[in-house]
Amino acid sequence: MSAEKRKARKLRQSKWWKQQIANGVCYYCKKHFKPNDLTMDHIVPIARGGKSTKGNVVTCCKECNSKKTYYIPAEILLKELNQNSDN
Repeated sequence: MSAEKRKARKLRQSKWWKQQIANGVCYYCKKHFKPNDLTMDHIVPIARGGKSTKGNVVTCCKECNSKKTYYIPAEILLKELNQNSDN
């Protein structure tokens, strides 16, 4: 297991993360969920050099997490803009 994944695992046990999950809001779609239905997402994915820090992890619903995969938010916006301009 990578050092960043170990840091993420430790962060999931923190009081700070438990408060984030308790709020029940997905960072991306802003919908409300039960805490068990939210996951930890790295805004800049570990695979892309992201770190397991409070400034780079957010609560995320499973649907948004699946859509995001390894992209960063700016790439998602560009992808959506390109799809909308094709219509």
